[in-house]
Amino acid sequence: MATPEYDNKHFVSTEKEAPLGSPARSGSGEVVGEVIQGDHGADTELRRLLGTRHITMIALGSSIGMGLWLGSGKSLASGGPAGIFLGYVLAGSMIWSVSHSIGEMAVMYPLPSAFVQWTAKFVCPSAAFALGWAYWFNYVITIANELQALCTVLGFWTDKVPVAAWITIFWVVIILVNVGAVTVFGEVEVVCSTIKFGWIFVVILSLIVVSAGGAPNHDAVGFRYWNAEPFTHGFKGFLSVMPTCIFAMSGGENSGLVAAETANPRKAVPRAVGSIWLRLALFYLLGALMVTITVSPENPDIFGGSGTNASPFVIAYRNAGIPALSHMMNAVIFISVLSTGTISGYAGSRTTMGLAHLGMAPAVFKKADKTGRPWYGLVLTLTLGGALAYLNVGNKAADVFTWLSNLTSLFTLFGWGMICLSHIRMRAAWKLQGRDVADLPWKSWTYPYAAWWGLSWCIILIFVEFYLAVWPLGESPTAKTFFANYISVPVILICYFGARIFYKGPWRVDLRKIELDVTRRFYVDMDTEKANKKGGVVGGVKKAAAFVFN
Repeated sequence: MATPEYDNKHFVSTEKEAPLGSPARSGSGEVVGEVIQGDHGADTELRRLLGTRHITMIALGSSIGMGLWLGSGKSLASGGPAGIFLGYVLAGSMIWSVSHSIGEMAVMYPLPSAFVQWTAKFVCPSAAFALGWAYWFNYVITIANELQALCTVLGFWTDKVPVAAWITIFWVVIILVNVGAVTVFGEVEVVCSTIKFGWIFVVILSLIVVSAGGAPNHDAVGFRYWNAEPFTHGFKGFLSVMPTCIFAMSGGENSGLVAAETANPRKAVPRAVGSIWLRLALFYLLGALMVTITVSPENPDIFGGSGTNASPFVIAYRNAGIPALSHMMNAVIFISVLSTGTISGYAGSRTTMGLAHLGMAPAVFKKADKTGRPWYGLVLTLTLGGALAYLNVGNKAADVFTWLSNLTSLFTLFGWGMICLSHIRMRAAWKLQGRDVADLPWKSWTYPYAAWWGLSWCIILIFVEFYLAVWPLGESPTAKTFFANYISVPVILICYFGARIFYKGPWRVDLRKIELDVTRRFYVDMDTEKANKKGGVVGGVKKAAAFVFN
């Protein structure tokens, strides 16, 4: 099958359309075929080896890592109990909106770099170029951040091992998980997500008991810290927690990437989207609430303080006199952080593959071996991510966390905004070209309100982070601080305008000219398939599909 080629000056696809019913392998029997392979890279060397349980568990646990378990301590100190809780409420409403936009597009257009290719198709190729490379660097930064977080977590048990040694050991672990078959990656993430998901119930129930005075120290904390000082640094303190809250929830969009390697996106993706409320309610909102009622924002040991830089969850158990649970909590944090680093390696390599199919990265990144591993993207992503982690060797862990999480949150806001905008423009093109909404393989009941909500807040928070970079909380304004916290935006703008100058073309794609069936996956209606079976139609849709596929 032809690979996409682009006129380097105008981003015009020179590839001819493949015939209707181009072959497409699927293990589900529900997928009939990808009708036209074409200008946005649906035809890749990836293999669809992941099932519904993989994408559901990855969606549940992919973003549960350093941001929640460790970063919530820094947010607690900056914004206070009410500040951190409201920050997670706002960030949660945004990722909920983004997830519904992802769901609708990922079912119909399951592509290797997902939102990068959706942006090229529905918004603007130059924006896709900026988003793709910004998001790839975002994944690289996340690997570095999670590796240095592992050193902080392990410091709870011992400080005898050099930081560089820990980074090297777990860099190798992340590499090994990613260079295995995609099924190995999928099974590892299912196990890690199951542990995270099961443990959160222990955290919620046990910390309720602790706050009520049922722990060995018999200290009934209740809402003592809420009553004393709900916002530790006023409105500016509340604003300062938003980058960490966004960073904590970044990664939830990875379910869109996994759809390209899922046997049946129509079944798997909506289930993953439907589980988003559970993750938000249990992990972030109730988890943050448990921290605010059991840990003082003035505690010197929380992440970024002058003490052991421990997780606020670990501190809660330690102060309550339950050392066994504090050790178990630290172990779960360790697994969570390592898991998030592994997912970032996976996502970064798939992003480079999608960019290559758009003609925005060297063609070598399109390549994958017979088991579906995109080696060139994996090597580049994992090598650079691990190398950046060594920044932690000569700097304070909390400082490195602040730098990298601010960069990540800005890239994430840009990505979430582009996902929502792509969804809005996809629906607009669908309507403008006279298509019926009922023909969508899966429809989000939240459209258009959720998509506009997510897009609006992404824009607002990008300006909020500019304000915090110019006038940082508790520091004097300096050029160094500004660029350390806001360099992501200049990088995005340079990439965007560089692509505009090099490729030219329109500022946005014409909705009337979008090929809605290019890179689309079509599905059999299950009711029709069952009717055909009951009617005794020998062969039926399923056998016909099997004939085409095999």
